[in-house]
Amino acid sequence: MLLQRYWTDPFAYLGMHHEGDGAVVRASLPHAARAFARRRDGSMLGEFIRIDDEGLFELQLPQRPASMDYVFDVEDANGRTQVEDAYRFGPLLGDVDAYLIAEGNHLKLWEVLGARRRTIDGVDGTAFAVWAPNALRVSVVGDFNDWDGRRHPMRKRVECGVWEIFVPGVAAGARYKYELERAQGGLLALKSDPLARHAERPPATASIVHAMEPAAWTDEAWMRERGTRQRPDAPMSVYEVHLGSWRRRAAEGNRFLTYDELAAELLPYAADMGFTHVELLPVTEHPFDGSWGYQPTGMFAPTSRFGTPEAFRRFVDAAHGLGIGVILDWVPGHFPSDPHGLALFDGTHLYEYGDPRKGFQPDWNTLIYNHGRREVANFLVASALYWIEEFHVDGLRVDAVASMLYLDYSRREGEWVPNDQGGRENVEAIAFLRRVNQTLAQVCDDAVTIAEESTSWPLVTGAIADGGLGFGYKWNMGWMHDTLEYFGYDPVYRRYHQKDLTFGLVYAFSERFVLPFSHDEVVHGKRALIDKMPGDRWQRFANLRMLLALMFAHPGKKLLFMGDEFAAPREWNHDAQLDWDVLADGLHAGVASLVRDCNHLYRDAPALYEYDADPRGFEWIDFADTGNSVLAFSRRGRGDQRVVVVLNATPVVRYEYRLGVPQAGTYREAINTDSQAYGGSNVGNEGSVRSQPVAAHGHADSLLLTLPPLATLVFACDPANGDAP
Repeated sequence: MLLQRYWTDPFAYLGMHHEGDGAVVRASLPHAARAFARRRDGSMLGEFIRIDDEGLFELQLPQRPASMDYVFDVEDANGRTQVEDAYRFGPLLGDVDAYLIAEGNHLKLWEVLGARRRTIDGVDGTAFAVWAPNALRVSVVGDFNDWDGRRHPMRKRVECGVWEIFVPGVAAGARYKYELERAQGGLLALKSDPLARHAERPPATASIVHAMEPAAWTDEAWMRERGTRQRPDAPMSVYEVHLGSWRRRAAEGNRFLTYDELAAELLPYAADMGFTHVELLPVTEHPFDGSWGYQPTGMFAPTSRFGTPEAFRRFVDAAHGLGIGVILDWVPGHFPSDPHGLALFDGTHLYEYGDPRKGFQPDWNTLIYNHGRREVANFLVASALYWIEEFHVDGLRVDAVASMLYLDYSRREGEWVPNDQGGRENVEAIAFLRRVNQTLAQVCDDAVTIAEESTSWPLVTGAIADGGLGFGYKWNMGWMHDTLEYFGYDPVYRRYHQKDLTFGLVYAFSERFVLPFSHDEVVHGKRALIDKMPGDRWQRFANLRMLLALMFAHPGKKLLFMGDEFAAPREWNHDAQLDWDVLADGLHAGVASLVRDCNHLYRDAPALYEYDADPRGFEWIDFADTGNSVLAFSRRGRGDQRVVVVLNATPVVRYEYRLGVPQAGTYREAINTDSQAYGGSNVGNEGSVRSQPVAAHGHADSLLLTLPPLATLVFACDPANGDAP
């Protein structure tokens, strides 16, 4: 085919070109029987001649037209249609954009790459641009050109490796992909657009031209206050949600709720339960439901499972209107090897490392981004910024950070490549994570990033200037593991394992922590949270109530996965909604009431959050009473407000238990997990207890308490008594 000589720059051959005193017009129209060129006023320029069997047409004009403004009339089996010539339009990328892309510093890639509706020289259409520097040819194909790669081969901008074309007449809603040919020849599977802003609903994989409607935000008040709501001295209680299984429409084929339906149902529920934030398992487009979103192919596209990008904007706006922040799980560490995605995108290891010892993640059978390649790092940084700027998302929880930090993560000896200094640290990924956090801090410093990091890597939340990674918060996986380990023991053996609950305080203030009971703890045979608890049915619920109240009282921000707030009876199943019917049971309803009350107490008591990341906010009262399996500590905030927490981890009621307290006063029983209102036995202290001037636990004053069985008590001084510390 003659056109093959011009794959890199088809514009040098197709369209109108001056030849001497005349001109020649060429067009690739594979399905045309005949074709004509005419001026826009209707006057004819002439009929094309077919010059090869692949559908190349040529028209020789003896004189140059006064204007380059012309159209084609094309006859095929369906009749005659008017076609605009895509090859009469000039380059799309500006010089500065091309320079920044090549440099790896274009923070708003979504404004120049992907599919963007445009009007050029009065002609409506869509501009397509994709980075594929090593391809021999790139064509945009879609339902507007019969998915025929001969119709719209693109121009290569050699200075940055981007291929571009403006295709007139392509409207919003058109489906498209890219057809790429390797440098050594041979077609790849059709590729979805890495910068697509919308996509077909899986399992279909085409990208969709989408003209984003102007945002109609109503969250100005929230955005002004967002920074203060997410600071280390603010209360943050996060409800982690998988949108596809929180609730479904069983009567309508078990379908998903839409973003708008979720805004109307999920968000008021979260607000009523007292959560400050919702954290969404990835909504970036992904082909496989069973990945839960953690194997995304569309880092700039809200999944179409639940609606349009505008609908997702409305969801975020509605959350802010209810005083709820929105955190997204974001996956910059790895991506699936689906042939329509980023794998071998231009026939080379473009987005991934070429060496499988660096570029393949064995845990998830995924590919690892080449974070050391400036264009790839730029792609991911722009994705992070996109969600925060375009959707007003309040934070990103970065998935699987440990897998990014260590070159030998889940690898045996000989299966990994050391860094240049011979170490196991992934220097390129570390630099990338710092760049993400530094960029977001510079552009939108009121947004927050949270690391899911499961090792003892130092300074995850430390300042970059001090050698840290710069995250706002880190999931405290050690605390979660140790705490669940302790609560799994039969109470008779807990006296031997009390260190599981106390060890976390050794490092509790080394980072800014989130305490997570996440989705990972209730899947793959790990059992539902309620089923991790020992004992008969009553004791399992009592243990769970004790556990949840302890989390709310412990230093660190809070995170609960959906269903845990009412003791979901089964492991999480992403293909079904939560078992909401169990709320008719008093014990399940009691757990929900407890979580609601704990959330509200947590938000109302500064002592429980102001010094979350500061050792001044915590004091052990007694961690050594292993014989009774009793723990007690004090929390305080600025102004020396005090909250006292006592945990009795056995089913034995402890009467007249003397506990030293840091200050004299009347202590209100703000939370008693054994309350009848929560399904407990209603043992307690009749609502409050006044301190006595009797020394205990190193304090001059003490309380004489009744400790309910398998219960957590939270005491606060009531300012109304005049005795508040």
